[in-house]
Amino acid sequence: MLLVVKLGGSTLEEGVSEEFARDIKRTYENHKLVIVHGGGRKVTEISTKLGKEQKFIVSPEGFRSRYTDRETAEIYTMVMAGKINKEIVLALQRQGLNVVGLSGIDGALAVAERKKQLIIIDERGRKRVIEGGYTGKISRINVELLRILIENGYIPVVAPVAVGTEFEPLNTDGDRMAANIAGALNADMLILLTDVSGLKLDGKLIQRMSLVEAKDSLPRIGHGMITKIYAAIEAIEMGVKKVTISPGMEPSPITSSLENKCGTVIER
Repeated sequence: MLLVVKLGGSTLEEGVSEEFARDIKRTYENHKLVIVHGGGRKVTEISTKLGKEQKFIVSPEGFRSRYTDRETAEIYTMVMAGKINKEIVLALQRQGLNVVGLSGIDGALAVAERKKQLIIIDERGRKRVIEGGYTGKISRINVELLRILIENGYIPVVAPVAVGTEFEPLNTDGDRMAANIAGALNADMLILLTDVSGLKLDGKLIQRMSLVEAKDSLPRIGHGMITKIYAAIEAIEMGVKKVTISPGMEPSPITSSLENKCGTVIER
């Protein structure tokens, strides 16, 4: 099977553990892999150290995201494509894996359209239109580049920085990047690893959902999970057979996800 695995930034707080790297190695023995990672907390931490205050906004649909001006885009690219990406690559190379670290900029792997305007909900609960900054919506994935790497025995590790139509770096959501890559590759499964046990509704863990049920649940989901459900819906609508939202802090989270032992499974 071809798997796309998204490592949530919260699961990378202490870096890639040896146990987690071994789980990736075990998975790679039987499956082809693409890894996408986040790291927003580290971006915020380093931005603060550099004296750049970070601003977060909420859309009418409930998405909470980083407002990305030009300076923030530069810091975001530096941390995501530089520090975090290369730490993951090194951790996996220690396991003897052939790993290539990329961002969406490299080889125009992920091309995005820069959002000219954003509609947000302000502090008073009112809708407001603001300048879009350096945030992008992915419009094209360079599937050929990924397939060349995969078919020659490499594991691509992708940072969620896209290239804009004017050749500018754009902040893109890691879950949506993973969904677009999984859809473009017609992957068998997308695994979204996070710091919670899965989707909970009314305090109860949902172990399995259909695509219709996932769409119907959107109004009841909070900021932390809604992006992952949207990403799951996008991936399935693009042809991915199954999406699992799983706890990345568990032992062997990828193996457990493949065996349906944890998390929330969403299927068509």
